[in-house]
Amino acid sequence: MTALRNLITDVAGLRVGNAHDAALGSGVTAILFDQPAVASYAVNGGAPGTRDTDLLEPDKVVPGINGLVLSGGSAFGLDAASGVQAYLREQGIGFAVGSALVPLVPQAITFDLLNGGNKEWARYPPYRELGYAAAEAAGSDFALGTAGGGYGATTVDLKGGLGSASAVTGAGHLVGSLVIVNALGSVLIGEGPHFWAGAYEEGEEFGGLGLPPRITPAMRKLDWKGRMRAPPPIATTIALVATDAVLTKAQAKRLAVVSHDGLAKGLRFAHALYDGDTVFAAATGRKPLGDEAADFIEIGAVAADCLARAIARGVYEATALPFKDAQPAWKDRFGGLVKG
Repeated sequence: MTALRNLITDVAGLRVGNAHDAALGSGVTAILFDQPAVASYAVNGGAPGTRDTDLLEPDKVVPGINGLVLSGGSAFGLDAASGVQAYLREQGIGFAVGSALVPLVPQAITFDLLNGGNKEWARYPPYRELGYAAAEAAGSDFALGTAGGGYGATTVDLKGGLGSASAVTGAGHLVGSLVIVNALGSVLIGEGPHFWAGAYEEGEEFGGLGLPPRITPAMRKLDWKGRMRAPPPIATTIALVATDAVLTKAQAKRLAVVSHDGLAKGLRFAHALYDGDTVFAAATGRKPLGDEAADFIEIGAVAADCLARAIARGVYEATALPFKDAQPAWKDRFGGLVKG
């Protein structure tokens, strides 16, 4: 096995591309599959924004998808999937219906319209072109933090961002996660610097600070976007977990459901009324399950841990937006604590 990048692209059969508009303060992340991937999804947040997700239900006829999009832009950002479709169609990729070719590209969006960027576009928002550019840029390596769909993301107290992580199960299946951290709550224990995901960190992927000796009631005090302040508490953390295992669509659905545990591990808190928390799950079908139940259970547990790690990495790698009153990045506040 080649050395892992600690990115979702360690899972064979998929590529990731980013595009953003710095003045807009927003962007798009596109995931392209080399072959149609078995996929499903689960929404546990109270305010989701999605496109073409019904086709991912296990009882629907579509056997696999060609791509996925994680984007900023709220409902306007749903145009991004059209740009990814356009790119795939030019490559001759899609679901054939007679002579028609229809790329299948579900999507989820985050709300980043109030982060200080210039949202006064002309008649149509720019997300379709950003989607095309993200698809065109897709490859094995991609930026984290203030990049792609995570460019304009925020949390209650720090700049959010795009995160990713990967791991290998005991049976040898690759598992990876990709997330836009635009959370209603926080990734930090109390005032920081420790991450809620600290127990799951591999090496020093988000600073190596571990956990504090004790988590006090004061450290668990709740805060969230919009509490005791304006603007309204609109948020959302959206993610993809992927594996190289051979899964059925029903198993992909279950994988999406259990992977939401990663949001609970990495955030205080998730799945609230104004969160649109959505997790996609995809299987590229490169390695069959051995002991079907045991292998699948482990894939789900590892995927949830990967998602928690990716959440911390997305914030750890972020840089502040260049706008007035923009939130600080984690490294602005705590970077001096990291060795080297």
